[in-house]
Amino acid sequence: MAKNTKKKIIEAALKLFSKKGYLGATTKEIAREAKVAEVTLFRYFPSKEALFEEVINTYSFFPKLKAILSEIQDKNYIEALKIIAQNFLNLLESKKDLIKIMHSEMQRYPDQIKKIYENVIDSTVNLLSDYFKSLQKEGILRDFNTEIVARAFLGMFFSYFYVREIKECVSVQKSNIEEIIDVYVSIFANGTFRI
Repeated sequence: MAKNTKKKIIEAALKLFSKKGYLGATTKEIAREAKVAEVTLFRYFPSKEALFEEVINTYSFFPKLKAILSEIQDKNYIEALKIIAQNFLNLLESKKDLIKIMHSEMQRYPDQIKKIYENVIDSTVNLLSDYFKSLQKEGILRDFNTEIVARAFLGMFFSYFYVREIKECVSVQKSNIEEIIDVYVSIFANGTFRI
């Protein structure tokens, strides 16, 4: 029961943060959406900040990437990168409204909220960086700063998504995502493989 209530609150918060942003959504509205009393919401989350942090941690790419990395151990490097990229783009697409509103509000966020956002990005980058380090140890990848390269990999796909979906740039084709992934992964892999 308690787990279900917490899940309902997190889902309601995601919905309202995606619609109204962190600044616009109130705990009263979130509680109403979750069909719980506001006091119940505060039993699970002592503040709106804590609730936002839980939403970001739950729906970020970090938990998905963790699961993917344990599943791709037997895949070759290029295949593994394509799986990571496809899942990353799928997640971005499914959270498009939240990303859009967060980017429009980001400059107005309190420092604590910006820190929550930065921490989840850093955790994701570090996880991918560790994957690259393991491939370096196996002699598959050349020597490079894995954190910088992890940021570059995620950044390529986020930039494509951002221009296409958030900026709604008409010159960027919305079709053939497989081709985009193939080209980006090929360029990336060629720059990181040990020759």
